[in-house]
Amino acid sequence: MSDVSTALGVRLYPDLVEPGGLAPALVQTAARHQLDIGRVTAPEQGRSRFTCAEATSDRGVVCVSLGAQARYFMIDLRVDGDVQARGDATDLLQVAQVAAAWRAGCTLAELTARYPFMEEMKRHPVAHA
Repeated sequence: MSDVSTALGVRLYPDLVEPGGLAPALVQTAARHQLDIGRVTAPEQGRSRFTCAEATSDRGVVCVSLGAQARYFMIDLRVDGDVQARGDATDLLQVAQVAAAWRAGCTLAELTARYPFMEEMKRHPVAHA
């Protein structure tokens, strides 16, 4: 069994093995559906190079990782390192659509309305004494 197959768990993510992991599969999915998701990277070492991806734009980073016990894609939308929205998608196309919408200028309110599996992370101001 290849490193990719072992890292991904062929049973849950057989479609990600041939492209070589989550990042290249996300790029292929976006291209197939003509979605602009920006530059996609993955860690260079370890298991996460197959199981994690980041789509970077001027607005922030869409971080994606894989569920371990069931098939789903965990999405964090980060701006300056802070998670602005989070969600779990069941289809890689949904991930590409979220990344493309964010890159195109979709607000957090529009994003969470269009993709109900995404939730805006509410910030609570810290009271200063």
